[in-house]
Amino acid sequence: MMEGVAEGVATREVYWNIPYHSLLYLFLAPTLAIAAFGLYRKVRLWRLGAPALGFDRLPERMDIFLRSAVAQERTVRDRYAALVHTGLYAGFAILILATTNVALFEYGEKIGVHVISFEGWPYLIFQSLIVDLFGLWVTLAVGLFLWRRLKTKPKQLVYTDESNRLLLLIGLISVTGFVVEGWRIAVTDDPWALWSPVGFVVAASSDLILNDDLMRFGHRFSWWLHMVASFAFIAYAPYTKMAHAVTAPLNIFTANLDGYGASLKQIDFETAERLGVNSLTDYSWRDLLDLDACTECGRCTAVCPANTVGKSLSPRDIILDLRKLMYDSESELLKIAAKNGNGNGDSPPEEAPVIPVIDENTAVSPEALFSCTTCAACMEACPVHIEQMPKIIDARRFLVMEEAEFPEGMMEVVTSLESRNHPFPGTQFNRVDWTEGLDFEIDVLADMSDPHEAEVLFWVGCGGALVERNRSTVQATATLLKKAGVKFAILGREESCTGDPARRIGNEFLYEMMAKGNIDTLDRYGVKQVVTSCPHCFNTFENEYPHFGGEYEVHHHSQFLQKLLEEGKLVAENKEKRNVAFHDPCYLGRHNGEFDAPRDILAETVPRKNRMELERSKGNSFCCGGGGGMAFVDEPPDKRVNQERAQEVVDSDAEVLAVGCPFCATMLEDGIGARKKEGQEIEVLDVAEILLASTGPGRPVEPTEAE
Repeated sequence: MMEGVAEGVATREVYWNIPYHSLLYLFLAPTLAIAAFGLYRKVRLWRLGAPALGFDRLPERMDIFLRSAVAQERTVRDRYAALVHTGLYAGFAILILATTNVALFEYGEKIGVHVISFEGWPYLIFQSLIVDLFGLWVTLAVGLFLWRRLKTKPKQLVYTDESNRLLLLIGLISVTGFVVEGWRIAVTDDPWALWSPVGFVVAASSDLILNDDLMRFGHRFSWWLHMVASFAFIAYAPYTKMAHAVTAPLNIFTANLDGYGASLKQIDFETAERLGVNSLTDYSWRDLLDLDACTECGRCTAVCPANTVGKSLSPRDIILDLRKLMYDSESELLKIAAKNGNGNGDSPPEEAPVIPVIDENTAVSPEALFSCTTCAACMEACPVHIEQMPKIIDARRFLVMEEAEFPEGMMEVVTSLESRNHPFPGTQFNRVDWTEGLDFEIDVLADMSDPHEAEVLFWVGCGGALVERNRSTVQATATLLKKAGVKFAILGREESCTGDPARRIGNEFLYEMMAKGNIDTLDRYGVKQVVTSCPHCFNTFENEYPHFGGEYEVHHHSQFLQKLLEEGKLVAENKEKRNVAFHDPCYLGRHNGEFDAPRDILAETVPRKNRMELERSKGNSFCCGGGGGMAFVDEPPDKRVNQERAQEVVDSDAEVLAVGCPFCATMLEDGIGARKKEGQEIEVLDVAEILLASTGPGRPVEPTEAE
């Protein structure tokens, strides 16, 4: 029978065989003080940053916190991480709760704190069974992590001695915990041993080779080793990547709530010391927190289109190099803090010296920065909601507006935007040429006596009006609007680029000029509702123009056409017989969360057996390579993102690739042309073209057939 425990009571003696165990708590205060200073060290650096939102809209923040921090929503997308990381995370949480419960059971009653009962079923189920199972999960997770780092070595991970030390320390804590439990069970002949399955196995095996006196001594030694290792871990963790146990949940709670399409910051041109970012002191406190939240998992780099095709861009390494710079510059930053009232987060430091961010010899090089397609795949993949892409754009802004440094193709785009209000320097088309060949007249707002006659403005966009391949898309959209009886008009020659290419390239000043000009034009005509076939235009209207007072009801053409189908104003009479796969445009899908509307159109126009998904689709879709100004850059033949995506299409059974973006259409048509096999035919069609063919007149299709 257990020593000191009444017969028949499901419990155990707390601190059995550990005299002077209260000495343990003498070391707790300095341990917590060391850990707290490690966290304080981070906080005082973050506070040097400029103001940023992070604690508004509390219900939304609590929702994202529960989903991404507590439920590990993004982490568990990867099956391996779901097993090992979640095991480590959940196991640690349970073990901390159980350890706290032990301490409170011993001392809590004296101060009136009630805890989970240490007797009966609560003791057996929680303190014995659940704690054992989760402790085993932690132990297995540590082993799998070490195996992955020492043997399989996936390329996306960062390999450091620090990570190995942390894993070994966690493993030591876990193993000694089971040894302590097992030898207690063996020596006391615990009648409830089966409720602690791992401890029971340790006890049974130890009984075969060790006597009670040796196990009693070993128990005491292991208990103190377990506690020393635990306290060492608590003190050490805030100075290592393990600090993400605190910084990652905080980062998630303070994350941007407005979607990736609204993640770029505005510049106050009247007060900004620098246009863009080329110093740590230019960042907001939220940006600096981002750096400390990184877990080095490499998921962002693994999904980065530019990195996938062999370019130098690595979103993970950008964050890690910025973090290294922050701590390498810590003394200098703290001097700045002291000079400016220790940094209060209310304003950026005055006359702060430049601590350069952009460096040819780091991941934050101009070559890497200008490889970004702004697809936001890195942000979507990040389990802790780090904003890599906005930091890239901030650095581009400095290079473009302060240094006048950017790739040749992008320079030509900016010049064309400044002189011709569109990004296609070589085009011979104008804004209304695409209307030729239509069998109906399209109203142009500038030519209408009553600007309110049109209910909808069809914003054609530069990619639709000025690129020959995409004229069929905007013609199809206009024809469908006409067939549905929608009263719409266009701006014609008064339409200008929304400024999206300028902003993503890094010329914020040019973007702001174009945005304000377009808003003035739309307001002059009383425009209330906008439909556009370009996701980049859609994103700009939806997320960015409201900052300048441009509030409109905005629809991507797939959303508007799907609504017309739903209302019965359009009817799909024929079906496309070929296999059709849909490519999700980054600025419609990831940036704005619209995945269903294009697929709903295809559901009406393509039989179920002919509809298919590409391997990477929806939030995991792979970029066409045209965003961020990259559509205008002549890339090396072996490093073209569009061909990487095209290869996925070529390797599928798709005969038609459906798209919903003019940039995707041109980029993927070129990519498929370069990668398709001999005799293989894959046609790239916008969802509007497929719908028009189904409603007729349009491209000939076969009669409707039941799905």
